[in-house]
Amino acid sequence: MALYPERFEECRVVRARGELDLTTAPALERDLKDARHSTGRLFVVVDLSRVTFMDGSVLDPLCAAWEDCRQRGGWLRVVHPGPGPALVIRAAGLLHRFPPYANARDAWQGLRADRAVTGRSA
Repeated sequence: MALYPERFEECRVVRARGELDLTTAPALERDLKDARHSTGRLFVVVDLSRVTFMDGSVLDPLCAAWEDCRQRGGWLRVVHPGPGPALVIRAAGLLHRFPPYANARDAWQGLRADRAVTGRSA
């Protein structure tokens, strides 16, 4: 697994790869904190598109980062086009907080994956 924060236009992107579980959740939590280090409005995209396995241990760090971004007048959006992370997020009842985005650019622009499909078929 490799986590690394980067800049994407006006927001921070944290990309995760491989397995996200109890042993790797602390690295994700650290990278999410690093991405939120600045002051003022905060926009964060968490890209889980290359995650091969995810369990519920990453939900607390994601929710803490989401709350911090919201309190600072920004947002946190999660890229999770695959079934693994989406299943965990859905099972936890957090799809309202973390709707799916297909990629970082779509997340930045607020183009949800579930709405893009609906919009194209209409």
